Amino acid sequence: MESRISPGPATLRHHDAVIGCLRGAGFSIELAAHTYSVLDSYIYGFAMQERGLPFHAEEAPAFHAEEAPALAHAFLAHFPADEYPHLAELTLEHVLQAGYDYGDEYQFGLDLILDGLVRAFEAA
Repeated sequence: MESRISPGPATLRHHDAVIGCLRGAGFSIELAAHTYSVLDSYIYGFAMQERGLPFHAEEAPAFHAEEAPALAHAFLAHFPADEYPHLAELTLEHVLQAGYDYGDEYQFGLDLILDGLVRAFEAA
């Protein structure tokens, strides 16, 4: 939807509706523009990033705790821990932990954005 140089009528109606919701909620035109931009960038950016991942959690049996070491070993073979210590730490101590789901990162980030927008709205 966002990759076109010339957006179609459905895309324009979507943009218009979102901006209309923000304006109807009392956002100034300036804050509506900022809000629309950050939400649009975050939502589509996350979707594109998630789409590019080489796996999906439900398809990756190594996401089960007992098989996590195999995934860690495969990951670290491509990204050696001595060269990328922070990626290794993140992988071993966060991503490979039981219950991790990359999709949860979306909600966490969106909550941060919305909390910030609430503060900006209240300050205005």
